[in-house]
Amino acid sequence: MKKRQRHTYRFNPHTLKYEKVFVSLRERVRRISFNVLFGVVLGVVIVVVALQFMDSPKERVLRREVAQYKHQTRLLNERVTRAEHVLEDLEERDDVVYRTIFESEPIGQERRRSGIGGVERYAEFGNDATGQLLRSTTERVDDLTKRLYVESCSLDEIYSLARRKNDRLAAMPAIMPVAKNKCKVVSGFGMRFHPILRYRRLHAGIDMTARQGTPVYATGDGVVRVATRNAEGYAGYGVVAMIDHGFGFQTLYAHMASVSVRPGQRVKRGEQIGTVGSSGMSSGSHLHYEVILNGKKVDPVYYFFNDLTPAEYEEVLEAARQDNQSMS
Repeated sequence: MKKRQRHTYRFNPHTLKYEKVFVSLRERVRRISFNVLFGVVLGVVIVVVALQFMDSPKERVLRREVAQYKHQTRLLNERVTRAEHVLEDLEERDDVVYRTIFESEPIGQERRRSGIGGVERYAEFGNDATGQLLRSTTERVDDLTKRLYVESCSLDEIYSLARRKNDRLAAMPAIMPVAKNKCKVVSGFGMRFHPILRYRRLHAGIDMTARQGTPVYATGDGVVRVATRNAEGYAGYGVVAMIDHGFGFQTLYAHMASVSVRPGQRVKRGEQIGTVGSSGMSSGSHLHYEVILNGKKVDPVYYFFNDLTPAEYEEVLEAARQDNQSMS
């Protein structure tokens, strides 16, 4: 059966008749082009909206993976935080307890937290939220790794100090250099008026009066480094002896009448090294005694703990605290 062709008619008010409408080829092409263009634009709009508000299956998978990575990173940060707290406790005990027992210098936070690498080390992570999270976590892990290594080395050092504890205790200057019943502490550590120079200056040791010729003893095991009169670098000390005990300890004995040891000789605690005198810049018969720890002169009275009772130690402390004139 032949399909009937449809035509469009339009009423003409002048002729009062319906007239067939003829559409030109150009008009048909224009209409078709408009419809096609409208369809394309509408399709693009629909696709853009769909991409903006709807995820593709692949995007949904990627979003789930990113969310999982972020969750795992947060869990890792929590574990790092717990590890940091444990390490901080170890570091505090290391500095405050262990190294105090062995009188060793603390490591300190500056050395423990020294930087690793430069800024470029973390440039690969980018500056978006995920990159910053990964960068922060990596920096914390790197810092924790560095501090763990430093603490491991520190504990190895403490273990070595513990193994040498007996040697250290023997080397520590732990007695008075003159018998306690033959001397008297007259001037302590700190700013004192010098009897010869006639002005106040740091008195870096302790003065003990005693009779001329009273024995002077080594206060710990060590090696004699200086033993002579008017030694170079010890101007004004007269007859002087210096003992290197190791472990950072040195002791100095000045204004003596004589020395009975020589440089390079090993001595034991309690062994006589000389006699009390008044040589050098001295105002009377006495012994000037110093303790040096790691190159720094410290108050010797804090090392008189082996041969003094608590009451005697309090008397020595009280005498050393007096702000008076030194004897040298």
